[in-house]
Amino acid sequence: MALILNIDTAIDAASVCLSRDAEVLSIAKNEKQKDHAAWLHLAIKEVFEKNGLELKTIDAIAVTGGPGSYTGLRIGMATVKGVCFALIKPMIILNTLHVMANAAKNENADLLCPMIDARRMEVFTAMYSKDLHTIKEPSAITLNEKSFDEELANHRICFFGNGSNKFHSIKKNENAFFSLIDTDASHMVSLSEDKFRQKEFADLAYAEPLYLKEFYMPAR
Repeated sequence: MALILNIDTAIDAASVCLSRDAEVLSIAKNEKQKDHAAWLHLAIKEVFEKNGLELKTIDAIAVTGGPGSYTGLRIGMATVKGVCFALIKPMIILNTLHVMANAAKNENADLLCPMIDARRMEVFTAMYSKDLHTIKEPSAITLNEKSFDEELANHRICFFGNGSNKFHSIKKNENAFFSLIDTDASHMVSLSEDKFRQKEFADLAYAEPLYLKEFYMPAR
């Protein structure tokens, strides 16, 4: 039972969502990736003002900690660390791919495979069951026409995210289907609430984004 500010700047569109007891109170979004840094603080102020609340009343702040855009991850993590430190509030870090899978859990599939573009034929990806248990840990891989053949032999898999288009162009398999699924900070809400209840908080001093590779900057 908590009032949580959820922040996602890891993917193309940034979003901020205020939630109470795993219910969305307010959400703000920004589609212009290059404006995330300037937009974020105004968006945080907006979602609190809409609900007549003050930032100091939050119980925790959750952030997508990666993988994703190098710049986006730094923006989100730095902002959350600063606010948590100033207000003496706990920080919750969520895996970006896990949040994406949460957005896709109602798809008609056996397994969920979110993909984030990492340039060329590389993607950040993982695989989850419908109940969001991890089947394949997050990693950076180079796609080819044989990728995921073993899993596709016995499972219907939903591939989605901005990295899935390149896989769609080379993968022909009746068990593979591709879906357009929008992910935003509202899909963090149930996950951050669970972590809050279990007191799974990050160390403000030592927490770092999960990059998976040295540097990633999406194409403009």
